[in-house]
Amino acid sequence: MVHLGFAVELCVSLENGDYDAIVIVGQNTKNENNCYPEFLNDYLSAIDIASEVDGLLLSEVNGVITPNKEVKLVVYSPTGPVNRDYDDVRRYKDAAIAGVKRALKSKKKNLLLVVSNSEPGLAKYKDALLVSVLGAFEALYVPLEVRESSPANAKKVNKLGISSTKLQSEEMSAPFIRKATALEWGRIIARDIGGSDPERMCPLKVEEFVREVFKDTSITINVVFGHDNLRADYPLFAAVDRCANMVERHRGRIIYLEYRGEGEVENSYFFVGKGVTYDTGGADVKAGGHMAGMHRDKCGAATIAGLFAVLNELQPKGIRVVARLAVVRNSIGSESYVADEIITSKAGCRVRVGNTDAEGRMAMTDSLYHCKEEALNSKNPHLFTIATLTGHAIIAMGDKYTIALDNGAANMQGFARHIQELGDCLADPFEVSMLRREDFQFAAGRNEYEDALQCNNEPSSRTPRGHQFPAAFMIKASGLDKHGIDSDYPIKYTHLDIAGSSGPYPGIPTGCPLPSLTRLLKMI
Repeated sequence: MVHLGFAVELCVSLENGDYDAIVIVGQNTKNENNCYPEFLNDYLSAIDIASEVDGLLLSEVNGVITPNKEVKLVVYSPTGPVNRDYDDVRRYKDAAIAGVKRALKSKKKNLLLVVSNSEPGLAKYKDALLVSVLGAFEALYVPLEVRESSPANAKKVNKLGISSTKLQSEEMSAPFIRKATALEWGRIIARDIGGSDPERMCPLKVEEFVREVFKDTSITINVVFGHDNLRADYPLFAAVDRCANMVERHRGRIIYLEYRGEGEVENSYFFVGKGVTYDTGGADVKAGGHMAGMHRDKCGAATIAGLFAVLNELQPKGIRVVARLAVVRNSIGSESYVADEIITSKAGCRVRVGNTDAEGRMAMTDSLYHCKEEALNSKNPHLFTIATLTGHAIIAMGDKYTIALDNGAANMQGFARHIQELGDCLADPFEVSMLRREDFQFAAGRNEYEDALQCNNEPSSRTPRGHQFPAAFMIKASGLDKHGIDSDYPIKYTHLDIAGSSGPYPGIPTGCPLPSLTRLLKMI
């Protein structure tokens, strides 16, 4: 399997390869403080001359023809200001994306990306070069269906060079290139699974794809399937799967992945990903045109699969990482689970169904229980759920941010704030939310019949604290509430709602929050 579909080369001079376009990302064109490689001086002069005719050239992405130079087209993509209160490293990402797309419009196939080294001396800009390169990669992504159906269009460029004064020796450049390409490989896997249509990535096809990706690698893979098996060990998941089970290719799977790094394990990470390949809403059907785009409800599981691809590439030591991808289709039909049903979770919690369109928490909760059980015998465990879970996440925080919610044990260590800081450096922003007593009260059973209520009867986007109480429900129904800060064995748990950050539809999935998770595991 080809990793990237295009070559990535380090370049410190034009002698390193033949390029038909240079894309320059930076704040200005003046070569002050050695912010650009010296070979670029003549091209920068050409931009300055052109800007005297059109001043917009220095504030908007545009191309400049450079007569009598080896490279005829130079695209200057300015970041704009980066020193205001609200500026962040996404200005570099946006500039790189815009610059590469401008070069592609001119049918250029061999690009050299040059990134200025003049970012302000602030911690949040320390990864400006990596962010710019990842932005370029993002602009060059080709969807899986296009690669498969039209091999001639499987890549947008033949070559991408990278140049920066930060990368002028093999000692500096080789590790950078290795990490950047490994991270992009993971994001490609995440986009391929998350963005592909509901039949190309139905549960059966997700399993086949994941098995192919991790064949002959360091990643252990096991799959639980068959409705009797799922009903025994993942009863809440099986309820969602009950209707889809009538169609063979739609039958749900729990895909188990494990990575064990070299050396003694110092930290253990457990991930559960929502992998709803299509969400009709079930019996509480998504009416009024709200069903379109629901093939993207698998981006949580997709992100985790991408993380394991990076783990396999970079082989970090001293950690164990376990994942359960809850891959299921929320179908509608005579076998649909319905509101008012009471289903006992694997943890023994009697759950009253309130809304079948709240299937993500149902799909993940039993996997969270199994992760919790493993965590009891693991070194320094931390549990995560990752999901495009609620419309409320977008209403509350906007459409570009991952929401991080800690339980008590994780909150005592300030984990959500920590991952927010990591994301701020990688153009992968987080907002921190809090679990409160009202969330647990909301998820509590309403009478003697049930221990927990899965959801109310309103959409999450119309429910106060609509992105918080689902995490409280999963804590309760998985038995994780027995391991709070008041217990003998507190277990850290963080829920990440990526409904906003996973990417727009129509559009391409982002792969967020994969960069931050990769740094969390100390791989980049």
